[in-house]
Amino acid sequence: MGKHIESIGGSLTDSRRKFIEKAGLATIMSTFGVAFFTSCSSTEDADPNNPNNPPSGDQPNGITISGTTVRIDLSVQTRLAASGGWLLIQNARTLVANVNGSYVAMTSVCTHSGCFDSWTFANNRFTCTCHGSVFDPSGRVLQGPAASPLQQYTTQLSGTTLTITR
Repeated sequence: MGKHIESIGGSLTDSRRKFIEKAGLATIMSTFGVAFFTSCSSTEDADPNNPNNPPSGDQPNGITISGTTVRIDLSVQTRLAASGGWLLIQNARTLVANVNGSYVAMTSVCTHSGCFDSWTFANNRFTCTCHGSVFDPSGRVLQGPAASPLQQYTTQLSGTTLTITR
């Protein structure tokens, strides 16, 4: 009988511990969870006129996404006007840059861990800010941890329209 009571006492202690752990986790999530997740969201995600995050279809920012084709009206979208200008088009998961007057495009999905929305471009180098991988304008890895290049897309300029085929 004594062992049975100890076993029940042990079960109650385990149940109490689990309850306290779950209650503590719920308290932490309710206190910090909402603020944390809100602070991680981007105002770019909520702004439909942001050139880095256009929805599919015609857009006032000069970017149109239709299937595997992205068209950029360079007379409207002036971020690509000068060498060094670049765009991250999140909905198309595409990076575009003006490199010495030529346009390059590639996937924005990093080959290291799949991040697609955390990029910088400077000195003709794309940097995935998730883990620091660096790529040249043709998508080749210059610095890991990524080991594979980014997939390149074809670009064609006709007048002021840049067409990217993914």
